[in-house]
Amino acid sequence: MSLIVYILGLQCAMCRAVLESGADQRTAESLNDGIVYLMVIPYILGALTLYFLYTRFFKK
Repeated sequence: MSLIVYILGLQCAMCRAVLESGADQRTAESLNDGIVYLMVIPYILGALTLYFLYTRFFKK
């Protein structure tokens, strides 16, 4: 999901409105990178938690 968002360069409506009001392209790209970064972190933490729980309780 995050790869699709990164490739397509999707933005939320509020971010798009702020950027269309006069910001340059570099600002838009960095804002998109920040959004993707914040979106990916919970998935990585959840996957690591599930992995450690699996290795602790189900692997012998």
